[in-house]
Amino acid sequence: MTSTRLPTSTASPAPSTGRRLLGRALARPSLPALVALLVVSVVFGLQAPALLTTGGLAGVLDTAALLGIGGVAVGLLLIAGQFDLSVGVVAVASPLLTALLVQHAGWDIWPALLVSLAAALAVGLVNAFLVVNTGLPSFLVTLATFLVLQGVSQAGALAVTGSGRVAGVDEAPGWESAVAVFGSTLQVGDGRFRVSLLWWLGVTLVATWALWRTRFGNAVFASGGARTAARQLGVPVQRTTLVLFGLTASAGWLIGTLGLVRFGSVGIGSPVLTTAIDFIVVAVLGGCLLTGGYGSAIGASVGALLYAVSREGIVLSGWDPLWFRALLGVLLLVALLATGVVRRRLKAVPRS
Repeated sequence: MTSTRLPTSTASPAPSTGRRLLGRALARPSLPALVALLVVSVVFGLQAPALLTTGGLAGVLDTAALLGIGGVAVGLLLIAGQFDLSVGVVAVASPLLTALLVQHAGWDIWPALLVSLAAALAVGLVNAFLVVNTGLPSFLVTLATFLVLQGVSQAGALAVTGSGRVAGVDEAPGWESAVAVFGSTLQVGDGRFRVSLLWWLGVTLVATWALWRTRFGNAVFASGGARTAARQLGVPVQRTTLVLFGLTASAGWLIGTLGLVRFGSVGIGSPVLTTAIDFIVVAVLGGCLLTGGYGSAIGASVGALLYAVSREGIVLSGWDPLWFRALLGVLLLVALLATGVVRRRLKAVPRS
């Protein structure tokens, strides 16, 4: 007769409920931004009660909307492991092209807007083509694109207009309908809420749905998390990269168009690199990892809110505005340290 020895269980004890909840919370890249947003809102709400009025809320949301549109688009690109520094100059060059077509070529506003959108998409596709086919870092490719567009748009516009501003766009045929789409406002108390807020919410919702519910979202995460393995498994990495650069260019066009319709003119100023960097900062504050593979559209929008509350809070509190950049740097450093912790805990919950 033989006896059978049952195997001895070597399983480690199950973690406590508190540790499981902590692990799942830390596995969400957007959590630090949410916590920071609550803290900053309370601090500046006590320092400057005007921040909590409808006027203060409208100012915060107006700033956050434009940052959020760019931040969400750049955040998707960061999740895929890429950068785009040309968004800022596209946001200036595209409305400039629209204004030139209206004022100096006699076009209606809508055909001019469509042509400027096509031009913006062309910039995005050129960026993507260079990144995909040359293997050059997207940071350097888009920096070069930024410099080229900056020089061409400024020199070309000055040669055509001879001045530093293109005005009178609001006299173009079709302007009223463009204002309805890109310039509507709603007055609530002492606050004026702009339609850019709805554009921001729409961009965030669509991007969130795409990341969580579509094959495109899976391809975005795979492209940033393990690009070589993704290619071997048949993930369309190149096509995904093309679409993402097109989306960031479209976001730049939308930001520029919202500004053009708001003011009815556009200046031929120097588009600064800090505009594009701010979009990256917003995405990183929201938990998009610089290494790619992780992040969320909602997190990028929360990062835009954090940025806007900090800036408006400092102004309304009467602080020197120079302190805003210092505070932003501290928040960014905290976000980078937090994402370092998150990255080590992302095996259980890979998405935010």
